[in-house]
Amino acid sequence: MKLIIYSFVLFLCFSTLSFCQEAVEKPAPPAGNALIGDFYGADISNVSIDKAVSVEKLESKLKDVKKAEGIAVKGEVTNVCEKRGCWITLKTEGGSSFFVKMKDYAFFVPTALKGKIVVLEGNAERKVTSVDELRHYAKDAKKTKAEIDAITTPKEEIRFLADGIKVVN
Repeated sequence: MKLIIYSFVLFLCFSTLSFCQEAVEKPAPPAGNALIGDFYGADISNVSIDKAVSVEKLESKLKDVKKAEGIAVKGEVTNVCEKRGCWITLKTEGGSSFFVKMKDYAFFVPTALKGKIVVLEGNAERKVTSVDELRHYAKDAKKTKAEIDAITTPKEEIRFLADGIKVVN
């Protein structure tokens, strides 16, 4: 009889533990329409917005120095991470793009940011991105397997670590 009681109590304990688990929420980009004036991360002052350089000026500045700290850059968003909104790309004059990550993954942006003009504030540097990292970002962007497999060489590019992003147009 004791065995039956102990078995029942043990079953009850396992059942309770199984059903009290929190549901795991799939990560997704934040909701929002990315309207003018919306900001993500640290707010960007009007002074910084007025002093923001174009993507082209940033490119030319990074030809002379390897890293630019505390810089504000204005440009058009061409792509947003579809999984979490944890990175974006900005269009350059040559039609290519440069990569922007959020500092310490402290904030994310909605996919509605695509096509908007934004001002970023943070640090920029010229960096060589490995093939594995490029493939990882291609998966995040939901590229096809053929496009991912076509990535075979590292790429030197501008990388930006953003403290804040503000929609300006």
